[in-house]
Amino acid sequence: MGVLQGRRSAPVLAVAVLALVAGCTGGSTEAAGAPGSTTSSASSAPAAPPAQLALSIADGAADVSPAEPLEVDVTDGRLDDVEVTDGSGAAVAGEVAPAAGDPDTSVWTPAEDLAYGTSYTVTATAASAGDQVTTQTSTFTTVTPRLQDKPDIGPLDGTTVGVGMPIRVFFDEPVTDKAEVERHLTVTSSTPTDGVWNWVRDDEVHFRPSTYWPADTDVTVEADLFGVDLGDGVWGKVDRTVAFHVGDEHVSVADAATHTLTVHNGDQVVQTYPMSAGSDKNPTHNGAHVVLEKLAETTMDSSTFGLAVDAPGGYLAEGVKWATRISNNGEFVHGAPWSVRQQGSSNVSHGCINLSDERAKWFYDFSQPGDVVEVVNSVGGTLGPADGDIYDWAVPWDQWKAGSALS
Repeated sequence: MGVLQGRRSAPVLAVAVLALVAGCTGGSTEAAGAPGSTTSSASSAPAAPPAQLALSIADGAADVSPAEPLEVDVTDGRLDDVEVTDGSGAAVAGEVAPAAGDPDTSVWTPAEDLAYGTSYTVTATAASAGDQVTTQTSTFTTVTPRLQDKPDIGPLDGTTVGVGMPIRVFFDEPVTDKAEVERHLTVTSSTPTDGVWNWVRDDEVHFRPSTYWPADTDVTVEADLFGVDLGDGVWGKVDRTVAFHVGDEHVSVADAATHTLTVHNGDQVVQTYPMSAGSDKNPTHNGAHVVLEKLAETTMDSSTFGLAVDAPGGYLAEGVKWATRISNNGEFVHGAPWSVRQQGSSNVSHGCINLSDERAKWFYDFSQPGDVVEVVNSVGGTLGPADGDIYDWAVPWDQWKAGSALS
C-alpha cells in the first residue's frame, strides 16, 4: 500500500520507563563469618533512591486538546499504575500496553476519545527498588471549541468510481491552519501514486495524482481530525475513514474540431460517435471533465447556472433523455434528436455534447461517476473554478502541487 500523507497517532498515555538503577557495593574486607567481622554486605549497601515521576501535561493546564498524548516518565523505579478520572470523579476506561518498538515505554490508551470542555485528573504511581511508593497527579481541562467540524468526504465509502474522481474533503467553515489539517489526512492505495492535496477553496481540499488513478485500485482516506485545531476556534469533531474502489479506465475524447466523441475502455476504442459541441457563442469548455451524475430524463434550464431563459443564449428544454453530467456549469453528454443533422458536421449546442438518443443511452449506460471526458479543440476557454468543484485535471501538475499547504 502506498502511504501519501502523514497522520496523527491516536490519543494515548505514553509512559517512558527508564532503567532501574540499584547500587551494589562489596562487604567488609573480612571474609563472611571470620572472627572480628561486625558488618554484613547487606548493611553496607546504600538505600535505593525513590522513584521519580514527571507528567507531560502540567497541573492546572487549560485548553488542552483531547487528543494530546499524556506522557509519564519514570526514573529509578517501575510504573505500577495509571488512573484517569473525569471532573465528576468517574474512572476513564483505558489500558496500558508496551509501545511498539520501544520496550522502555508503556502506553495507556483510552477506550473512548476524551471529551472537549472536560476536566480530567491523571494519577500515576511508581515504586522504587526498595518498594518505596511515589505518586504524581495532574488535573487539566480540555479545550471548548467554538465549533466542532465533521467534514464530508467524497467519494462515499464503499463506492466504485472512475479514474478521474479526485478525493474531496469539505469543511463547514474556512480552515485557518491548512498545514495542520493536511498532516492529519492520509491516503493509501493498493497501487501507489504521487498524489498531492490542493486547497481549491479555503473550506475544501482535493487530492489527485499527477495522472489519472490506475484502474482497479483500492483507496483508503483517513481523516484523523478529532482534537485537531483547524483555527479560529474550530476543532475537528471526529476521525473518519472512507474506502472506495477505482474501477475500469473510461476516458472519452470530445473533439470539437472533428465533431466526434471517441470512447475508450482502457487502451481499446469501443465507440466513435458523431457529435455536436457548443456553438461559437456558447462553446464547450476545453479540458478534462469528470462525470458527476446521470439523469435518465431531465429538464435543462439555463437559469440553473445564472443565464435567464429569455436572455440571449438562454434556453429551457424539457424531456431531455440520457443526460450524463460532466460539469456543474450545465455541460452534459445527452440525447439531442433536434440536432442529429448537425452531429458530425457542426457545433450548435449551448455547451453540451449532443448525441442521438440511441447513442446517448449507450454512453449513459457505459459511464460511471469519475469517468473522464476530455474536450479538445473548442473555441471556448478551459474548465476552471467557475464551472463547478471538479476542474482538477485542468490544473497543471506543478501548479496543483503548489496548492498544498505543505508545499
